[in-house]
Amino acid sequence: MRQGESAPKGSWIGNATGGVKAPEPIVLPNPGVRFSRTADRLERLADGHAAEGWLAFMAAASRAQAVAATNMPMARALDETAVAQAVAARLPPVAADGHRRDAAWRKSLAGMLESFDGTMVPPSAAATIAELRRRDAVETESLADAFLRGGVDPADAGAVFWIAAALQVYFAGLAAALRTGDLRLLERRDLCPCCGSTSSASVITASGQNPGARYLYCSLCSTAWHHTRAICIVCGGSRTLSLRGLEGDSGLARAETCDECGTYAKVFYEAKDPDVDAYADDLTTLGFDMMVSEAGWSRHAPHPLLLVS
Repeated sequence: MRQGESAPKGSWIGNATGGVKAPEPIVLPNPGVRFSRTADRLERLADGHAAEGWLAFMAAASRAQAVAATNMPMARALDETAVAQAVAARLPPVAADGHRRDAAWRKSLAGMLESFDGTMVPPSAAATIAELRRRDAVETESLADAFLRGGVDPADAGAVFWIAAALQVYFAGLAAALRTGDLRLLERRDLCPCCGSTSSASVITASGQNPGARYLYCSLCSTAWHHTRAICIVCGGSRTLSLRGLEGDSGLARAETCDECGTYAKVFYEAKDPDVDAYADDLTTLGFDMMVSEAGWSRHAPHPLLLVS
């Protein structure tokens, strides 16, 4: 302020001690918004896409997930002591492979199958849905365990697709019931701090308090967590890290490749499209994945629904 001028009346924004406010380390999901947003995005991007029919099917599945998330039955309350103990030990409080599931998730599965428009799928897929409805609780829980532990029989892949989709809704509900302030990032920063799953993809923000921050998005519970840019999310290396894209494209998607561990992670840039969705855009850019894989890098973790679809 120059001498003689009046002091400004506005209040300070940002960190009162100076500097830039650090990005929020963990952002918990809003299940209904998460799945409906993915469905909206897939419906828009499917039009005219080379995989239009398949993307339309995935949009319908996401829409059924959104309905299930909105109508999700109340599960039993999380044990706050157990959550605190897990966080203190730097373990995920609702670990995908160790959490004792509430039967409410099967009601979400039933609701999702009921709301899905089965007229758009071939007879074989409709038969899979009908057969899944006939399975008893023991069989359904066994298939859920197989999915979460990575041991799905190929013969069960059709049924497990729907079970995996229902588990995404269930675990998103669990994550939403946690309190951000009670959580900590895990020692392995590539794993979700809520359920311990790998991420689907990451987004570089262009808005909010920290434009340019990178968030990984959990493939199971939809939690997002901050991860430093220019560091491999698999091995933590940076010496051979590169961002690769297709010449002449929009720049929305990039592959962050690491020659130290031979992996790549998909990155999306909100600045290129403010409507980008880590889950929908991951599915609509699978051709990009194929090109990166053919060039010699392996994806850091597969999309969970693609494992069984």
